Amino acid sequence: MEDLSDGEKPLVAGLLLAAGGGRRLGGRPKALLTHQGRPLVEHAVRVLREGGCGQVHVVVGASAAAVRERADLSGCVVVDNPDWEQGMGSSLRVGLDSLARTGAPAALVSLVDQPGIGAAAVSRVLAAYASPSSLATAAYDGTRGHPVLFGADHWAAIGASAVGDRGARAYLAEHETEITRVECGDVAEAYDIDTPGDLRHLA
Repeated sequence: MEDLSDGEKPLVAGLLLAAGGGRRLGGRPKALLTHQGRPLVEHAVRVLREGGCGQVHVVVGASAAAVRERADLSGCVVVDNPDWEQGMGSSLRVGLDSLARTGAPAALVSLVDQPGIGAAAVSRVLAAYASPSSLATAAYDGTRGHPVLFGADHWAAIGASAVGDRGARAYLAEHETEITRVECGDVAEAYDIDTPGDLRHLA
């Protein structure tokens, strides 16, 4: 257990979903796209750490061996999702299952293909953590987006409902009144890197 003093909150874990195969990018795994001279997955991990997350778990899938070889993920817990082709829901289940054994009170979930979301947005959403029953999401002009914070009390139910590419969408819709929305539109852009045209966002 963490030794906390002076009322300090326990560190929320970071959970990075980075298993996608980049089907619309010609089969280029998103984790290995180049951004600022390094694999995109490294940038995403750095954002979680700079935003204030504790331990970072990274779920890999497509070209997992190459991701482990080419990307510096030192200090991270790297988790393989053999069923990554089933969609983001499977990666979320794998990641939450990995975190369930850590004692973390909550997980801050981000996606590898959203480089426009930086440490400022992560920090804002982390600040919404109050207890293991917390639910919070970033919002962009009022619309829910990533990153998303799931208190540990919700993990089992989220994992059970996460199917296909919906991730936790259904669970969040069912618990709308419990969600704290944290406006981040002034500090982040929530675009995805999905198509060749989106590669213009990478430096």
